[in-house]
Amino acid sequence: MDYLKAFDNYLTTEKKVAANTRSSYLRDVKQFARYLQNEGQDLAVISSKTVDLYTGFLANRGKSAATVMRTLSSLKCFYSYLQREGVILSNPAREVAPAKVERHLPEILTSKEVELLLEQPQCIDLKGYRDRAMLELLYATGIRVGELINLNVDDLNLSASLLRCAGRKKVRNIPLYPAAVKALSEYVRDIRPCMVAVADEQALFVNMNGERMSRQGFWKIIKHYQEKAHIQKDITPHTLRHSFAAHLLENGADLRSIQEMLGHADISSTQIYTRVVNQHLKSVYNKAHPRA
Repeated sequence: MDYLKAFDNYLTTEKKVAANTRSSYLRDVKQFARYLQNEGQDLAVISSKTVDLYTGFLANRGKSAATVMRTLSSLKCFYSYLQREGVILSNPAREVAPAKVERHLPEILTSKEVELLLEQPQCIDLKGYRDRAMLELLYATGIRVGELINLNVDDLNLSASLLRCAGRKKVRNIPLYPAAVKALSEYVRDIRPCMVAVADEQALFVNMNGERMSRQGFWKIIKHYQEKAHIQKDITPHTLRHSFAAHLLENGADLRSIQEMLGHADISSTQIYTRVVNQHLKSVYNKAHPRA
């Protein structure tokens, strides 16, 4: 039996995981299979000790604790699938303890840095209008870059100042502030019709060839405007997501509302922004208080 092919089909059709998650799972299991092959062992006939030895092998090769933990998660999922299919009696990865990972706080932009970044696209040509609309939308909603590039025109309700975003688990409606509504209205009304390659194109944001914007394409746009703004922090599309959440919390929004807008399944994922805000306030205090 081709276990990897069957596992791939399970991830795609039944578990319906995101493309990046599927790719990570398969890559991790393939690397483990190669390791076992070198050790003369079979993928479906191993013990917990073998999995434990493999995590040590990865650590000794310089892999980070986060990578080791992700690999272990992939193996647990794979062997859980084999157990479900009756290939094995028990999951050999289930009892293996993951290495503790120090969770670093996400870096955020200050409000001034956000304003500086959003000012960079010049609305003097098609690209400028499009880029301004994309950046405003990203900071207005905190959506993921994958969600941004998958948006269709019908996901915008500009008269109600709302964005409909189909996330990983559910559809959520996120408010838009006036500046974002203005930038999006100008782009959708005047710019996008001149950019699309075909009249029935559904994608909200398109590249200069008139086709749906890619993840790599948007990444380059972010980097371009970071350099143009002379912002020293390493800005990624996720930096604006983090900044969106931290700034909302800083200005009085409750965690549950932020969780809903971000599309977090678990409130614990949102709680990290409390630490970010507290760290920021402590930094301001230490710099500004005369007796600090």
